[in-house]
Amino acid sequence: MQNSATPTHCPYCALQCGMNLTPAPDGTVEVSERADFPVNRGALCGKGRTAPAVLSSRVRLTSPLVRSGGTLVPATWDEALGRIAEGLSRTRAEHGPDACGVFGGGGLTNEKAYTLGKFARVVLGTSQIDYNGRFCMSSAAAGGMKAFGLDRGLPFPLEDIPKSGCVILVGSNLAETMPPSLRFFTELRENGGTLIVIDPRRTKTAEQADLHLMPRPGTDLALALGLLHLVVAEGLVDEEYVRERTAGWEDARAAAMAHWPEYVERITGVPVPQLRETVRMFCEPESAMVLTARGPEQQSKGTDTVSAWINLCLATGRAGRPYSGYGCLTGQGNGQGGREHGQKADQLPGYRKLDDPAARAHVAEVWGVDPDSLPGPGRSAYELLDALGTDIKSLLLMGSNPVVSAPHAAHIEERVKSLDFLAVCDVVLSETAALADVVLPVTQWAEETGTTTNLEGRVLLRRQAITAPDGIRSDLEVMHELADRLGVEKGFPTDPEEVFEELRRASAGGPADYSGITYRRLAEENGVFWPCPTEDTVVHPGTPRLFLDRFATPDGRARFVPVSHRAIAEEPDEEYPVLLTTGRVVAQYQSGAQTRRVDELNAAAPGPFVELHPRLAERLGAAEGDPVAVVSRRGRAVAPARITLGIRPDTVFMPFHWHGEGRANTLTNPALDPTSRMPEFKACAVRVEAVER
Repeated sequence: MQNSATPTHCPYCALQCGMNLTPAPDGTVEVSERADFPVNRGALCGKGRTAPAVLSSRVRLTSPLVRSGGTLVPATWDEALGRIAEGLSRTRAEHGPDACGVFGGGGLTNEKAYTLGKFARVVLGTSQIDYNGRFCMSSAAAGGMKAFGLDRGLPFPLEDIPKSGCVILVGSNLAETMPPSLRFFTELRENGGTLIVIDPRRTKTAEQADLHLMPRPGTDLALALGLLHLVVAEGLVDEEYVRERTAGWEDARAAAMAHWPEYVERITGVPVPQLRETVRMFCEPESAMVLTARGPEQQSKGTDTVSAWINLCLATGRAGRPYSGYGCLTGQGNGQGGREHGQKADQLPGYRKLDDPAARAHVAEVWGVDPDSLPGPGRSAYELLDALGTDIKSLLLMGSNPVVSAPHAAHIEERVKSLDFLAVCDVVLSETAALADVVLPVTQWAEETGTTTNLEGRVLLRRQAITAPDGIRSDLEVMHELADRLGVEKGFPTDPEEVFEELRRASAGGPADYSGITYRRLAEENGVFWPCPTEDTVVHPGTPRLFLDRFATPDGRARFVPVSHRAIAEEPDEEYPVLLTTGRVVAQYQSGAQTRRVDELNAAAPGPFVELHPRLAERLGAAEGDPVAVVSRRGRAVAPARITLGIRPDTVFMPFHWHGEGRANTLTNPALDPTSRMPEFKACAVRVEAVER
C-alpha cells in the first residue's frame, strides 16, 4: 500500500473530477483537493468525497459467489471461472454464438471496454454486445454524426463556457447531477453572459437561470423548431455562415417554418413572449452555445430533437466558432470512451463502424484474426435485454444494473430471471447480481490503473492508489482467464497499459484516434483531447476544440437535418392523464448500486419520492409525505409525495435510483428512437392515486 497522496479521478460522473487519495493508518482512504485539474479545480460533490466508502469490505463483494440450491454461496475463483466458461461453452454448443450476450457499462475504463468488445467478438464470436451507455447519450451521438460527421460530447473544453455570450441548457439539472460544473455557468453570468434553462421542473439549476422555460415533457423538438422559425422570421439567420459552412439549409428551413410560435405554444405550453425572449438572448451576443442532456435525448424522437437544436446553432452561425457550438453533457463516468472502443453493438475501436470493410480489416489485423470471423452488428441495449431467455440464453454482464436502470424494468427483471445462465462482474451485490448464477468481485477505481474519457473528450489517467483486498481480481484478469478457458490463450493481457497500447493501434486513423496518446503524456499533461494521431506534442497536442476549420464530413460542411415535431409514443388520455418524467438527485448516482451503500448519501437521499404540483395533490387529497401510487401501462410504483410549485401541474417526477416498490423504471416506456435506439425514459402517460396505509 502506498503512503503518499495519489492524484487520480472520481469514479462517478462524466466530469471525472480530479482528486488525491491517501491511505490512512486505520485502513480507510482519505480524499483531498486536487486543484490542478481544470474541470473541477479541487471542488467535489458529496458522491466524490464519500467514494472511498464503497472500498470497505463492509459493503463490497469480497469473494466469488456461485448459486447452490437457489442461494449464492462463496466459492473459489477456480470454481467460479470454471462455471462461467462451462455455461458460455454449453450455450454456444447448443444454440450458437449469438445465444451468448454481453452487456457492459459506462463506468468501465477504456481498457476494459476495449477488451470486453474484443472478448465478445473474438472469444465468443457473438454479435450480441451493447452497454448501458446506450441509455445515456446515444441520441446526441446520432445527431452529432448526422450534422458534424463526428460524435464527441463537448467539442470544446468546459473552460470555454464562461466566455460565451449565452448558453441554452436543455434538460439538464447539472446543479445536482454534476455539481462542480455549476461554477462554469456561474462564471458565465458573472462575465455578463446569460443562461437559459429548459426543463419542466424548477430545479436547482433552473433557479440559477436568467430565463427558465417549462415545456411539457416530450415537446423539446417542437420548442427548438419554434425558435428556429423565429430566427428566420426575424431575419437573424447568419446567411454567410450558412452559405459557406453548411449544406441542406432550405429543407431544414421549410420544416421549421411549419412550426409558428402560437402552434409551438399550444404544443409545449411555453408562452410566445418567452420564445421571442429566448431568440433575442441567444442571437444578440457574438457567441452562444446549446448544451443538451438526457431531457431531450431520452425520447423516442431524441435524435430528431438533437438535430433540431443543432439546426438552431447552424442557422445562427453558432458551431465551429470560438465559444460557440452544440454540445452534449455526457452522464456516465466513461460513457464517451465506453462506446468509442467497442462496447456498442455496431462499433469497433476508434469509433469505427462494424459494417465498414476497411474498419473490420484494420481492427482484425491488430487482433490477429480474419476479418470475416468478426460478427456483424447486434442488438441495441434494450433490444438485447428484451431478448434474454429467448434468443439469448446466457449473459456476461459487467458494471451495470439493468433491473433498476432499464425501462419497463419489471419486464427486464423477468427476462434476466429466464436466462439459462447469468454471470456478473461487479464491486457490490447489485439487484441484478443477486439474480446471477456466478458473481465475481472485481477491483474498483482506486485499486487499479486505467483511462477514461470525460465529457469534453479529454482522455484521463486514473492511477492505482491502494492494493485491492485478497480475493479480488480485475476485470482484465477475469477476461484473460475466461479467454484462456474458452480456447483463446493469447491477446488478452492483464496489464492496463499493455491493453492501452493495443487500443492505440486499433484506434489509429479512426474518428476517435488515440494513437498519439500515451500513459506518460496523460500523466504529464493532465489529460489529452482526442483525436490525437501522433505522440509528437509539437505536431499534434491533441484537439480541445473541434470544427474550427472544417467539420468532419467529406466536404467539410455541417449538415442541416430537416425534422418535424411528432408526439411522444404514449400521450396522456382519460385513463392515464398525467405525464411522468424521471431523473437523478444529488446524493445518489444512476441505479444507486454503490451510492445506496454510503451512509452519508443515504441520510441525504434515503429513498424514492413523487414530485407533484399542489393542484394535483389537492385533487388526490394527498399531503406532503403521504404515499401515492404512480401507475402506467407497465406497472405501479409507490413513494411519498413531495409537493412543490416547481413542477408543471400536468407532470410528476420520480428519481430512478431505487429498486422495490418505488422503482421509477417499472413505469417507463421502452419505445425506441428509430436511429439511436434510445428508450423514451423522459415521458410516459400515468395516473396518480392516493394510497391507504
